[in-house]
Amino acid sequence: MGKALFVTGTGTDVGKTYVTGLIVKKLQDAGLDAGYYKAALSGAEPDGRGHLIPGDAAWVKQVAGLTDPLENLVTYVYQEAVSPHLAARHTGVPVDLDRIREDFARARDRHAYLTMEGSGGILCPLRWDERQRLLLEDVIQRLDLGCVIVADAGLGTINSTVLTVEYLRHRNIPVRGIFFNHWIPGDAMQEDNRAMVERLTKVPVLACIQAGDKDLDIKIDKLTALYR
Repeated sequence: MGKALFVTGTGTDVGKTYVTGLIVKKLQDAGLDAGYYKAALSGAEPDGRGHLIPGDAAWVKQVAGLTDPLENLVTYVYQEAVSPHLAARHTGVPVDLDRIREDFARARDRHAYLTMEGSGGILCPLRWDERQRLLLEDVIQRLDLGCVIVADAGLGTINSTVLTVEYLRHRNIPVRGIFFNHWIPGDAMQEDNRAMVERLTKVPVLACIQAGDKDLDIKIDKLTALYR
């Protein structure tokens, strides 16, 4: 059984998938056996043959050079670009935690370092019906994973990042680091954002990612230490 790490974000569109792809690529480029898994993905595009293309997983697979088939990378794929719990309600295909656990375990068995990407932010509901209420945090806790957080480096990130860290701590989910995306070198506000987030949370910003970056600026031993 390999080691694993969960990647969450401070919200939608902070670049969580982009950064996740760079994380997995960094491991692969170092000659390590890296894998990727996502429990639920919405906003998938139809391929014209009756199937849905899980865009996030497809991008990570491409950028990191993964050989796993797409169907092994995501358990639930929905076309509607809404929260998974709502997409599941509309399609009649609800998320099942036991199935996620089984698929995650198989993915973890296949790879030495498995990176699991979340859906949206930490409070994203995966299922909400009369039979079960399932939030993303429930999956993380059940799988006994630690987290890294992807945050936008710009205006508003102090509030959203500190709140995400504090919520995870309140739920007893280990926070191992933060990645700042959309980084602009020399930008005084972003430099202050980084310093303030580290001071307020006591969690390190592990790397700052600029638009178009192809590699993650972090030492490989520091990256692998995040996985347990």
